[in-house]
Amino acid sequence: MSILPVLAPLLVFGLVVFVHELGHFLAAKAVGIYAPVFSLGWGRRIWGVKRGETDYRLSLFPIGGYVRMASREDEAMAAFEGGAGRGQLEDDAAVPRGEPGIAWDENAFVPFGPHGVPQDRWFESKPLWAKLVVMLSGVTMNFLLAIVVLSALRMTAGVANPAPVIGSVLANTPAAASGLLPGDSVVAIDAAPIAAWRDLVAIVTTKAGTPLQVRVIRAGVEQRLTVTPAATVDTNPQTGVVTTLGRIGAAGSRMRLGPVDALVDGVESTWGTVVATIDVLGGLLAGRVSPSQLGGPLMIAQASVQTAQNGGLEAVLALMALISVNIAVLNLLPVPVLDGGQVLLALLESARGKPLGERAKGLVMYAGVGLVLLLLVTTTFNDLARIGTQVMGHFRG
Repeated sequence: MSILPVLAPLLVFGLVVFVHELGHFLAAKAVGIYAPVFSLGWGRRIWGVKRGETDYRLSLFPIGGYVRMASREDEAMAAFEGGAGRGQLEDDAAVPRGEPGIAWDENAFVPFGPHGVPQDRWFESKPLWAKLVVMLSGVTMNFLLAIVVLSALRMTAGVANPAPVIGSVLANTPAAASGLLPGDSVVAIDAAPIAAWRDLVAIVTTKAGTPLQVRVIRAGVEQRLTVTPAATVDTNPQTGVVTTLGRIGAAGSRMRLGPVDALVDGVESTWGTVVATIDVLGGLLAGRVSPSQLGGPLMIAQASVQTAQNGGLEAVLALMALISVNIAVLNLLPVPVLDGGQVLLALLESARGKPLGERAKGLVMYAGVGLVLLLLVTTTFNDLARIGTQVMGHFRG
């Protein structure tokens, strides 16, 4: 039994969130913000190594990660990150407290020592450009992750070859029974010339149960074969429409791209996903897309397992790139607790020449948390309903 389906949810969701937080961490260090913790996972510290002023740790729940930096909003995230016992970052650490599992250092800043964090090391003390760099670095890393992964897949697994060349043939299928072999170049089906793989698919899908005369070129010699597409029931997952399509059990060939072409294709594919994600969000606002179609963490985990079982590591990596782009786009929404909302608040405060009042900022933050929780509840409900439907269908079937 392969361990990939078990690890797939951690790889897909965990690595995407981890890379996002790594972007924030590297940017914070680059602009001089005090960052005492970089964690793989959330919750209580299980193990870690302190290097310099940062504790690099493994936390209890190994989903994603977080970076703790000196910010006036720090304690708002205490319950989700390191817990209430993770130590204060204010200048009141005269009594040794620190964090469990980390030795107290008389020369260190809080929470690892008695010295208060210098004012110029706080997030709020930095100029607008530095704040924007830190806030946007997470989504930037998500976009880069998608581009790197997709480019690497283009160089290793390749892309679909538009030419009508057989890449693989499944056993016990019409293609195998007819004698089709990998490497065969299809030149005609019945009297219709075949110039591209899509031409082959267009004919085969509409000819279920009908014998087809196929002409192929094999090793420079023309061969004539007969293949009868099998009738396959296909259900549209969005509309529920059931159709019968012809399938022969053969897949097209793939071609590997060079580094430059792979990078270009990776960027184009990432941008295509950005556009598609924005289109879905716009559809939600316009009423063209139902909220019931949204999925959350459970759907991501389920999709990761199914993808690993059916497509292997390459398919899991492609799914990870997709999720990475989706998370990046969602994080750019102007919702206060997301990166886009934080950018908007920073620009607003810069335009006003002074920060928002604590009461106003608190109301804005609570509104943002409310929206995110509403989205989480909606997607979780959809996931549970979808899983419940699948379970009932399994027992009925």
